[in-house]
Amino acid sequence: MHSTQIRSTFLDFFTSRGHRQVPSSPLIPSDPTLLLVNAGMNQFKPYFLGEVAPEFPRATTIQKCARTSDIDNVGRTNRHATFFEMMGNFSFGDYFKADAIAYAWELLTQGFNLEKDRLWITVYQEDDEAEQLWRKIGVPAERIQRLGMEDNYWSMGVPGPCGPCSEVNYDRGPAFGREGGPAVDGERYVEIWNLVFMQYQRGEGDNEGDFPILGDLAQQSIDTGLGLDRLAAILQEVENVCTTDLLMPTLNTVRELAGRDHTGSGAEKVSFQVVTEHARSIAYLIADGVLPAKDGRGYVLRRLMRRAVRHARLLGIDQPVLASTTASVIANLGDVWPELTGQADLIEQVVTAEEESFTRTLAQGTRLLNAAITRTRESRSCSLPGESAFELADTYGFPLELTVEAARDAGLAVDEDRFATLLDEQKKRAKAGGKAKTANALRRLDNYRELSAKLPRTDFLGYEHLTAAVTVLGLISGGAVTTSAPKGSDIEFVLDRSPFYAEAGGQVGDTGTLRTEDGTLLRITDTRYGLDGFRIHSAHVAEGELRTGATGEAAVDADRRKGLMRSHSATHILHAVVRATLGDHARQQGSLVESDRLRFDFAHFSALTPEQLARIESAVNSHVLDDPAVRAWHADRAEAEAVGAMALFGEKYGDTVRIVDIGDFSRELCGGTHVAHGSQVGTFRLLSEGSVGSNLRRIEALTGHSALHHLDTERRLLSEVSALLSAPSKDAPETLRKRLDALSAAQQELGLLRETELQNRARQLAASARGVAGGRVVTEKVTGLGPDELRTLAHRTVDLLDTGHAIVVLGTEHDGKALLAAAVTRSLHDTGTEASHILIPAARAVGGGAGGKGPLASAGGRHSDALDEALTIAARDAVRALDQ
Repeated sequence: MHSTQIRSTFLDFFTSRGHRQVPSSPLIPSDPTLLLVNAGMNQFKPYFLGEVAPEFPRATTIQKCARTSDIDNVGRTNRHATFFEMMGNFSFGDYFKADAIAYAWELLTQGFNLEKDRLWITVYQEDDEAEQLWRKIGVPAERIQRLGMEDNYWSMGVPGPCGPCSEVNYDRGPAFGREGGPAVDGERYVEIWNLVFMQYQRGEGDNEGDFPILGDLAQQSIDTGLGLDRLAAILQEVENVCTTDLLMPTLNTVRELAGRDHTGSGAEKVSFQVVTEHARSIAYLIADGVLPAKDGRGYVLRRLMRRAVRHARLLGIDQPVLASTTASVIANLGDVWPELTGQADLIEQVVTAEEESFTRTLAQGTRLLNAAITRTRESRSCSLPGESAFELADTYGFPLELTVEAARDAGLAVDEDRFATLLDEQKKRAKAGGKAKTANALRRLDNYRELSAKLPRTDFLGYEHLTAAVTVLGLISGGAVTTSAPKGSDIEFVLDRSPFYAEAGGQVGDTGTLRTEDGTLLRITDTRYGLDGFRIHSAHVAEGELRTGATGEAAVDADRRKGLMRSHSATHILHAVVRATLGDHARQQGSLVESDRLRFDFAHFSALTPEQLARIESAVNSHVLDDPAVRAWHADRAEAEAVGAMALFGEKYGDTVRIVDIGDFSRELCGGTHVAHGSQVGTFRLLSEGSVGSNLRRIEALTGHSALHHLDTERRLLSEVSALLSAPSKDAPETLRKRLDALSAAQQELGLLRETELQNRARQLAASARGVAGGRVVTEKVTGLGPDELRTLAHRTVDLLDTGHAIVVLGTEHDGKALLAAAVTRSLHDTGTEASHILIPAARAVGGGAGGKGPLASAGGRHSDALDEALTIAARDAVRALDQ
């Protein structure tokens, strides 16, 4: 069963049983306690906690998930992965254990036709009810096992909803492990579906069951997860997740890069699977907006990328690996997950740059390692210090495995015990830091809940007033609700009324000041909503001491607010113009409104032409100059829909809505702040347009003062270019074009000269061919060539010898590495001789591997001093190949 059919079978089963199909959320979660989305239930956490009333009682999803807790198991087991698609069904206070168990059994045994006698069940050790339900459905007692909290009690790994769970496991047979059920062997009895009975709320603690239960959830709910990878491996009757249709094309790409038609066994097999599996994780993470970084989710991505590159090097792949492997992921899965295709260029750019950077890191690490080896020898020690190995890994990203390998080649050991101690200390520090961040986020939510429960909602005055007499009702300082905060404190506070707009609808929050009657001065740095629309002001106490109950005057930064108003009104005008230019499908999908700057995302299937962009910019400015009236008014939802007011993607609206009209061409539901007349937007300057996802485009633009400053900068730049070209401004583009054409012609002429030189060298090499039994051989060390030119020279030389059997092997030193290229004549290749077979032993001599198919192959390695030896080996093997 193809993975596409598995997905549709699952979704069809649950939608036909009253479940709402909900799209996967991105891998970057909205939950501040999570680094990455790690389960299907993450997006439904507010429903489980009872913080938000669910829009539907039942749901089903196929959720993208990332879990690096299993990273060391990837490739070593048949089932572990750092990215997977979790198929799930959910009940929010609707059905519970009985129906969840019945649904799972029906779908597995009838929908997917799994043999009933190969399904084993585990339940939480104290869950009598779950065991009885499974026995009632037909599972015999001997195939039901009870396990403890570590195995059969589920939470997200952080405080939140939790509960006992029951897992469905599939017996893959004796070839996969020992008898005895999932309690004995998780490889043979592989877990495929976890049914979580959400009943409780957990507190802080470790993830092995040592955490407190804070109490019952408001309602009993169901959260299940069926791993697509694992089910596909079973239904497609393949050994592991990397050989399913989800990953097999990428595994084949890795094999091609390694120049092999198999994955081997042991450590070699692990490396093939690590590169394959990590390529998928890398592609999805970048597509969802994660970029490499030194910490946080960016470090997760960087670690996956570096791990993939390292394992590629262990396979002898010295060429770039990430661009081609992630491209295969996109080609295979882009139709199902269009964000992959939409972000293909970004993925290629990011992985290419990161791999190049890591390659340089490896080069730098090698130099530092060689110095450490020299110091160790001079000290007459037989072991490289663990501190040196740890510094290389921690500071320079140089993997321990490469350090051990290089030290072994130098006749030294590595103090791996000391390295492990240092690594463990670092992990403990990092874990403590992560717990602190999680605790801070949870403490903030708890503080908001405490204030929200006892204080009225803030009366917002900011549509009409930028200053107001206010009273401080609530105060958070030092991570806790308090009654006072001294000078120098960074605080959050709540007012009885406020002129400050809280971030919403793309518009960022207001900033400004609060001066109390006793002289305390607060510099307000942000305004946003807490829980349930609760308005929170962030500030720094610049003078005096703030106390709850203090009164004073709050003042919004008026210039900044005016810039925000200009940008927000311009966003509405731009939306209307984009739809008028491209069609009604080009609706707003998101925005960011800053002071005199905006970002506008909209649906469209192709890049905009320069003519379309010019037309849009001109139309926006025309509307601005027409000075349309801007009017805000309120209505109920039904009335707003009746008059054509547009609701925007991702926004939530109440029963009564605010509508903003601009002239007779724009009408949107909007709670933001706007100018009174269109001309107050000033100038609109379109900066860029590009793709941010499948069928999703983004325009960035400036308004007001920023637009004028930008135009002035462009004018000055044009003046400088004109001066450099000694041409009037109006003639500068044509003058520059002519000079670039002349440069291009010169480069082409240089290229032709280089081609002639290569052809002449090929003739010289062909003339030097020596006859041996069965044909002719050329083995030569050449200079001044890069990898592409070396392959070209080998290919052209063998073409000149194509009247019979011949082999050409060339070598050169390039950027401190040894490069080799081999070519065989077509007639020899037709007998079964591959060029890569000639190079493999020679490649080992220089510390690398050979790649390529057919009559042309290349190789490289870091031991440039062994190039002569490698050419001697290649010459020997060439003679043997011709003599067969």
